[in-house]
Amino acid sequence: MTTGSPAGADAVDPPVDTAVDVVCLGESMVTFLPVRPGRLADVPAFERTIGGAESNVACALAAAGHTARWVSRVGADGFGDHLVEAIGSYGVDVRAVRRDPHRPTGIYFRTADDRAADGHEVLYYRAGSAASAMSPATVPHRDLWAGRILHLSGITAALSADCLALMRDLTVRRPGRPLVSFDVNHRPGLWRDAAGPRVLLDLARGADLVFVGEDEAEDAWGMRGPEAVRAALPEPDVLVVKRGAAGATVFARGAGRVAEPALRVDVVAPVGAGDAFAAGFLSATLRDLPVRDRIRHGHLMAAAVLTVPGDLTQPPPRAHADRLVALDATAWGRLRLGPGWTGDDQEVRTS
Repeated sequence: MTTGSPAGADAVDPPVDTAVDVVCLGESMVTFLPVRPGRLADVPAFERTIGGAESNVACALAAAGHTARWVSRVGADGFGDHLVEAIGSYGVDVRAVRRDPHRPTGIYFRTADDRAADGHEVLYYRAGSAASAMSPATVPHRDLWAGRILHLSGITAALSADCLALMRDLTVRRPGRPLVSFDVNHRPGLWRDAAGPRVLLDLARGADLVFVGEDEAEDAWGMRGPEAVRAALPEPDVLVVKRGAAGATVFARGAGRVAEPALRVDVVAPVGAGDAFAAGFLSATLRDLPVRDRIRHGHLMAAAVLTVPGDLTQPPPRAHADRLVALDATAWGRLRLGPGWTGDDQEVRTS
């Protein structure tokens, strides 16, 4: 498995010239999850896994049968080896991941509960990481423009001035660029000053497809409701406002406003659903499905992750998902998905 030249942080690497469906750019970190709930101070041991919004999307798309490439930088260390091998095991093309002998791979620790829960703790050890050295000089367009879609996240912009410069460069509208997908992913703890929300709004305006949570739009920008978000973001051809239990509302040029309710899900672990929704929506976009079906595929992919303990899982077979997406509104509204529902031979409950 080739992961780029270890000769130096800014060494010139050979081009990765194989075309793919989606290229995902962003930092992934080795994640340490506690073996039991409680304060980080009280947890006796942790299990190692991986975490990264953009690589989660790449893994989900590859598992769903698409060709996906993850572009990033990792340290020339064992944690970097683990990330590249783990993400590659999902079928993701990792040849454009560069190894940095001078900077480490980022890691983080978090508590077992949901990010939104009271008492949730996250400790990042990513300052000066290999990924923070991504810039227009170290991540060439040849690696990023090889897909039909380039998927980005606001997390990258917060990592360093160089990363922000790269994100600004990639969201400039210019001839020849692929469709640019941008998940706002507002993480207040990553920004060193109060400029983060404004930066994220500017980057979103340069994208073709934007994902944003209704709650984060209110927290970051003071916007209440999908219509207010669309009024502030008229530039993207497609704007997806995720509304949690209320579903998702999409504004698409040529299709207007389309809303679809969320599914009822027996949640096992409430992590990774946003990335999975984006992967499902992008998968249906690649297939040129109607906007309603894109939203429903997003909901199904999110449900697949919500009904397992981790951030990643095998999505439902495409034919199985397509059958569910084709249900009429009444039947769709009666679905209730629990652990094991993604198997092609599994009965899906209704109520």
